[in-house]
Amino acid sequence: MQTPLSRRVLRPFALACAFACCWISGAFAQNDVVRIVTSSGELSFNVEIADEPDERARGLMHRQSMDRDAGMLFVYEQPQYASFWMKNTPLPLDILFADETGFIITIARETTPFSTRDIPSGGVILGVLEINAGLADELGVAEGDRLIHPAFKP
Repeated sequence: MQTPLSRRVLRPFALACAFACCWISGAFAQNDVVRIVTSSGELSFNVEIADEPDERARGLMHRQSMDRDAGMLFVYEQPQYASFWMKNTPLPLDILFADETGFIITIARETTPFSTRDIPSGGVILGVLEINAGLADELGVAEGDRLIHPAFKP
């Protein structure tokens, strides 16, 4: 017996919608932990890893909220200059740019949601950690502190 047309059309459409929702929410991103070693101690963030070009391009776009101890770690294949923007990103963020050993070389604090202004890395970086705006100051994170994660050389 032949499946009614509505079922044959709606089932693939529903699956495509579910996939799109997961894609937009970042549900397919790999999760991990990044530690930040500061002069006053160590902090931990549960992060999504963006290590593929499409994941890095999407970043935290369209996210309405993020847990206080969460973030996104962007990892590049090799050290390079990078520039970020906040287009389609409603969350204000602190953006921490780190070199290949994990040392934070630049922090863009309290970025402006939806802005298309370039936010440069300030040097050659291998990774970028995005966390909720204001946390870098509140937790005492500064340039020269270090991100600890397998992506960075010890």
